[in-house]
Amino acid sequence: MVEKLQKDILSLQGFRVPAEGQRISFGLGAIENAFPNRIFPTGAIHELLSDTRENAAATTGFVAGLLGSIMQKGGICLWISNKRTLFPPALKLFGIEPDKIIFIDVQNEKDLLWMVEEALKCQALSAVVGELKEINLTESRRLQLAVEQSRVTGFLHRFNPKNTHTIASVARWKISQLPSETEKGMPGVGFSRWHVELLKVRNGEPGSWKLQWSAGRFEHVIRYKVTKPEPDLMNIA
Repeated sequence: MVEKLQKDILSLQGFRVPAEGQRISFGLGAIENAFPNRIFPTGAIHELLSDTRENAAATTGFVAGLLGSIMQKGGICLWISNKRTLFPPALKLFGIEPDKIIFIDVQNEKDLLWMVEEALKCQALSAVVGELKEINLTESRRLQLAVEQSRVTGFLHRFNPKNTHTIASVARWKISQLPSETEKGMPGVGFSRWHVELLKVRNGEPGSWKLQWSAGRFEHVIRYKVTKPEPDLMNIA
């Protein structure tokens, strides 16, 4: 009974266990273990914070990687912003055809928030990305209520907001750029790399990880520490 009650509570908070065969594989590995049920929550609101232009670009790349998994069955996404800097053809790198994303550019942020809310109510969509700056708790609760009915996944990318108070989201992320590394002896630019911080997660475990995008999927960046061999005491003697 306790286990069932816990699942019911998580479901009310946006953490629903997908039906058999409907679970999406994001390839995030240990990051997914930070969430309840060890499942990346879809049909919920995710908040992402950026403080510099470089980190904003890194955040866009990370979101595109997530969208590639959500839209793998041919879904449609709405991308709503007032200062869009994304180059749509670059989305192919993340397995997304640009014509599967509808871009809406607006000037007034109040109108932008309204459009995000209305889009999140549309069950025909797979995901909605809203690039906005400010949002309060009451406004975010309306978005959360919308996705609880539609099961659309929402990503709110907030660039350098004045207020970072808690909003009604299942998770708060911060994505920072990391220098890429090329293969030894190979010219050019290496894979995109990010420092991924899960700052807050409802009923989960925050943490930080280093990821890169390689061969169409996320990979954890693991650095091995090189240790010096133990001295040969016989030779020293």
